[in-house]
Amino acid sequence: MSLQGKKALVTGGSRGIGSAIAKRLAAEGATVAITYAGNKAAADATVAAIEDAGGTAYAFQADAADPASQRSGIEQAAGALGGLDILVHNAGIVEFAVVSDDTDENFDRQFGVNVKGLHVGTRAALPHLADGGRIILIGSIASQKAFPTNSVYSATKAAVAALARGWSKDLAPRKILVNTVQPGSIDTDMNPADDEFAPQAIGLIPLARFGSAEEIAGAVAFFAGPDATYITGATLNVDGGVAA
Repeated sequence: MSLQGKKALVTGGSRGIGSAIAKRLAAEGATVAITYAGNKAAADATVAAIEDAGGTAYAFQADAADPASQRSGIEQAAGALGGLDILVHNAGIVEFAVVSDDTDENFDRQFGVNVKGLHVGTRAALPHLADGGRIILIGSIASQKAFPTNSVYSATKAAVAALARGWSKDLAPRKILVNTVQPGSIDTDMNPADDEFAPQAIGLIPLARFGSAEEIAGAVAFFAGPDATYITGATLNVDGGVAA
């Protein structure tokens, strides 16, 4: 239990990758809080799963598209935990459109959640984050690889990686380590491996399969744990080799 006694917050932690991260950090001994935008039932199910396994967890509503909601949820989570040692930013959205069909609203919403929401959330968490703490951002290999209908999302995830590199310098005096995990195609309810378009995606993956949410959680647990004490500003692709 490499995270025994640590206090972790996972944004967007109610389902999919975020839920898997919350469960893994709890399994490693951390007390965990998650935020969710609107699916309270899924958030409660994640909390229940952690508690059934012997852990302690909390859930708080926080919409990353709304700065006031984001700040409030993070403040509540930090208060319930009694401070923070680990902050994982997983909340994000994607909207698909070719550039000729795209809209200002689509652009603003994706940057609002994926970039501004992350920036607002980090600033809200920093007064509660212990020196020597960890910030782990969930990006995407779309920051490095172009995919049709995905240009705005790709741009937001490139910004996520850039923020992590900058914050690693800003927060080094406090010994806070900041790193990015970039998933590829991951089997979740929003991106199932048995979807009609999955064979096309699998054809682009050298390992010829989708990854699992638990594999992303493992990468996050590594960055959060005692074996990553000299790593900051790094980007780890967990993508089956797509970006190689």
